[in-house]
Amino acid sequence: MIFIKNGTVNTVTKGIINSDILIDNKKIIEIGNEIVAPLDATIIDAKGCLVLPGFIDAHTHLGLWEDGIGVEGADGNEETDPITPHLNPIDGINPMDRNFTEAIEGGITAVCTTPGSANVMGGQCIAIKTFGKIIDKMVIKNPVAAKIAFGENPKSVYGSDEKTPQTRMAIAALIRENLRKAQEYLEEVERCELEDDDEGKPEYDIKYESLIPVLRREIPLKAHAHRADDMFTAIRIAKEFNLRLTLDHCTEGHLVVDELLEEGYEMIVGPSLSERSKVELRNLTFETAGILSNAGANICLMTDHPVIPIQYLPICAAIAIKYGMKEKKALEAITINPARVLGIDDRVGSIEVGKDADIVIWDNNPFEINSHVLYTIIDGKIVYKNKKTK
Repeated sequence: MIFIKNGTVNTVTKGIINSDILIDNKKIIEIGNEIVAPLDATIIDAKGCLVLPGFIDAHTHLGLWEDGIGVEGADGNEETDPITPHLNPIDGINPMDRNFTEAIEGGITAVCTTPGSANVMGGQCIAIKTFGKIIDKMVIKNPVAAKIAFGENPKSVYGSDEKTPQTRMAIAALIRENLRKAQEYLEEVERCELEDDDEGKPEYDIKYESLIPVLRREIPLKAHAHRADDMFTAIRIAKEFNLRLTLDHCTEGHLVVDELLEEGYEMIVGPSLSERSKVELRNLTFETAGILSNAGANICLMTDHPVIPIQYLPICAAIAIKYGMKEKKALEAITINPARVLGIDDRVGSIEVGKDADIVIWDNNPFEINSHVLYTIIDGKIVYKNKKTK
């Protein structure tokens, strides 16, 4: 049991309050000014400090590309087949990677880890906490999305070897082909279940099975798309198959703001703190997030770790603020917005009674470069305590 007192609490969803918080059994059980601390509670005096929900990164490869190891720790891309929707990061993430520790020290308590973008269909995506030794015990929701990729990455991986896809046309065609085959597979499975026809069931296909939650709109396609035309190819396909969709990267989102708002799909912007390493990044700017947000989009921000080290997610938000994004919206972009997009907002993303006790105490505004995390609490456990604390 943990009792946090005297702090300035930014709940994100219900405003900023001067209040105490009582945590028990991994959950926030009480918020208020008249809470009596139980005798057995660990007391944290947060006077003069800011108490915030743990930050959430909606698009990372945390644990799939391990720090300082090279090829031995690179488990994010299966570059032998452009269609691998059945792969799941839970089988590739190493929670012992020291980047998890750095995430905790930076106030990031949950992430979405995705396969890379070498493949047209790269695999499933998973939402996890950043603290733990066994990945199975860190899972919030699995899967939360299915990764697809457009543009230069799949073209460069397979086109250079004289394999498909060599063009954007082929990328789109491969996605359509496999969605349609999965659709036919699902229709046959459902027919056999309805008619109680076990003998007529199609032979098990792990790839098509993995796409069933997408076709049933239980999870979205998570589309790697930098260029405006790639974003609208993703939208075109989502409409054709009546699918949910998130547009990840949105590097040229600021060039087609009105058109994106008209379509209404979720957008995850970044990584903006990086070089223009390929042609499709030529319009990269930190202004994108603010332009989209100020136009009315509820965006998320991301690091794409290890492209930007995970602990610098708050710095990315701070630079987005510098280039026009409202501070309140930037905070939402790394808390409640990614929680909602990932379908885990019933547990994380804000400070509310009943939610997971994922709370971070800062000595100052987290968007100030000299601010420090004093405490990181995940699932009601203090997992980091700064040496500055008494």
